[in-house]
Amino acid sequence: MKKRSALAHKMAVSPYMLWSALFIVAPMFFVVYYSFTSADGGFTLGNMTQLGKYTDTFLRSIWFGFLATFLCLLIAYPLAYAIAKSSANVQRTMVALVMLPMWMNFLIRTYSWMTILQNTGVINNILDALGFGRVKMLNTPGAVILGMVYNFLPFMILPLYSVLAKLDPSVVEAAQDLGGNSLTVLSKVILPLSMPGIASGLTMVFVPSVSTFYISQKLGGGSFDLIGDVIERQFQQSYNYNLGAAISLVLMVLILLCMAFLNRFTSGEEEMVV
Repeated sequence: MKKRSALAHKMAVSPYMLWSALFIVAPMFFVVYYSFTSADGGFTLGNMTQLGKYTDTFLRSIWFGFLATFLCLLIAYPLAYAIAKSSANVQRTMVALVMLPMWMNFLIRTYSWMTILQNTGVINNILDALGFGRVKMLNTPGAVILGMVYNFLPFMILPLYSVLAKLDPSVVEAAQDLGGNSLTVLSKVILPLSMPGIASGLTMVFVPSVSTFYISQKLGGGSFDLIGDVIERQFQQSYNYNLGAAISLVLMVLILLCMAFLNRFTSGEEEMVV
């Protein structure tokens, strides 16, 4: 009986194992392989030694990703909390509105912001009509970060809402009965209990933000290279797959380190609450 159960379990997980091998393990293997080989297939560390000239780009990507993630958290947390405390009908409506922009193509959403932020766009037309003059908003770092926040904000709201909606109201009531004010309840009860949602949201926003390239090209005008732009050029223009793979490998390692640190921090917070 146990053998049959084990066989059934193996058959059930085999499609997922095959999927992981084809679309996760195999691509990672090729990234590592090309990172340490030259164009003729020989082993080399030359690709890694060239990464030093992209230090500023790495730092800029991490900084932009950090700012976009922080702003998403700042906006998403009170919004997710308000949605979680609403009635069931309001929750469904608000969640649908949060997801609505995701139903549109990513490129269309980015192009829409180009139209809004350009010198003859809606915002500048309003400012000019009010007598404030036109402001350069497109092709600036702020425009790039704004594009990241807009495109990735739902990925922060939904995990937070999922956790906050399951928060036991009696726990909050108990903290209030024990004399805790609103700030104390938020910092000592609600915030620690919502750490899993915060960790998921931070990961889901930071990873695409730090590796994006289309947003920086369109809203930044190509003036603020991010590491995704460099990788895209190596594969699409220079056809230097080996260097592109090396940069991708370093970016992947940096992201994994950030995720590992975040998970350890989150685990510590959960143990403290328990």
